[in-house]
Amino acid sequence: MDTKLLEILVCPICKGPLVHRREAKELVCKADRLGFSIKDGIPVMLEEDARKLDPLEEVA
Repeated sequence: MDTKLLEILVCPICKGPLVHRREAKELVCKADRLGFSIKDGIPVMLEEDARKLDPLEEVA
């Protein structure tokens, strides 16, 4: 993913920062515990398509 895009993207719900998980191809919001997938290099930033993180899953 483009680093400039990563710098400006925020969580669509809380407007907080996102963590880029390259291996999982997703952007994670620690505050809302949601994972937004990246498909073909494009982040899918829709709340209804986001993955809810397991309570025990660590976010680095």
